[in-house]
Amino acid sequence: MADQLITAIDIGSSKIATIVGLESKEDEQLRIIGFNSTPSRGVKKGLVVDIDKVTESVIESIEKAERMAGQKIHHTLVSVGGPHISSLNSRGVVAVADARGEISETDINRVVEAARAISLSTTRQIIEVSPRDFVVDGQEGIKNPIGMSGVRLEVETHIITASHTNLKNIDRCMDNVGVQNQGFIFAGLASSESVLTDTEKELGVVCVDIGGGKTDVALYVDGSLSYSSSIPIGAKHITNDIAVGLRVSLDSAEKIKLFLSKKLGHQTEKSKQKIDELDFHELLLPEQTEKIDVKVLIDGIIGPRLEEIFRLVSDEIVKSNFIEHIPSGLVITGGGALTVGILEMGRKVIGLPIRIGIPSGITGLVDEIIDPQFSTTVGLILQGRKNIMSNKEEGFKNFNKILKDFSIGGSVGKVKEFFKQFIP
Repeated sequence: MADQLITAIDIGSSKIATIVGLESKEDEQLRIIGFNSTPSRGVKKGLVVDIDKVTESVIESIEKAERMAGQKIHHTLVSVGGPHISSLNSRGVVAVADARGEISETDINRVVEAARAISLSTTRQIIEVSPRDFVVDGQEGIKNPIGMSGVRLEVETHIITASHTNLKNIDRCMDNVGVQNQGFIFAGLASSESVLTDTEKELGVVCVDIGGGKTDVALYVDGSLSYSSSIPIGAKHITNDIAVGLRVSLDSAEKIKLFLSKKLGHQTEKSKQKIDELDFHELLLPEQTEKIDVKVLIDGIIGPRLEEIFRLVSDEIVKSNFIEHIPSGLVITGGGALTVGILEMGRKVIGLPIRIGIPSGITGLVDEIIDPQFSTTVGLILQGRKNIMSNKEEGFKNFNKILKDFSIGGSVGKVKEFFKQFIP
């Protein structure tokens, strides 16, 4: 099997990250050969507000990733998130086509299409249809009904929709860059792909991706995505609060926030209490703010904003009606996950187990990428790999079906269909 190039672009409010991976038979994990993260311009709360600026940022990120990878990028997967994201659960029902009652891939496709037939505004577009559970002749809890016997097939699906206008704007940016968009993936779903374990998904868990301008929420029950949403508050709001509270510029506030996370991020509550002041002299801030009271900064400025974010996340969990089905608690990821005091505040507000999610499942040039702020980026490329593998499996199924149905007395049409498999 020839090595296959997979690329993905995470268009966020604070950064635009491009990642290039190589899928090969030799490596069990996807090998990363190129990566770049560029400051985002023209994106606010996950929405494109200036196409020209977004295009410039995407071109810069792609060109640098191409130089690192030594490969030209022609097509890519793109992340999408923000408050324009909404979701619902839908049900589809069909009769099994086979007279013998054997459920096939075709029946699966038909029942999922039936679930897609929902009343949708012209301003909305479906970007994801994820089967949650199949029901065969009243028997529930079936994950893969192919090959089973039955006459009635039902499916519970989770459908994610996004603003049609915003998707068209992103497509316009991709056209301007000269790269084909292979599809949109909800940022929360992508992050879940890279930071959640199969056990957590089976038990029930919530992935909370705190980005620059928004927070994406993806809730899993019994191994399936069951609720998705996005909150229009992110890590940039914490930076704004620091800027206002300390009367410094936004650049200085961002430096202070990152410095604080670096110094106190991995310490316990007891050790934090011992540090009353931090010396910010090494940051060379133009405001000449050399020493700041840590307790005031954490408890008086950063804490209230984190509490607001977690209360909004809690509201989303309650709205999902799955609050009793998430014993694994929350996995916090995204750039905002490194904010000092985030775990303590999350446990206090929501009262569930919480951990920081770090992306995994890749190899190669990963030193810079194994960081919560790149969870969506890594998840996108893992999702791309999964799509490639499922397409190959589907191709083999079709090939085997043709061989099974092929006979000496078969029709000319079947012979043509057989040889079409070898035509590129």
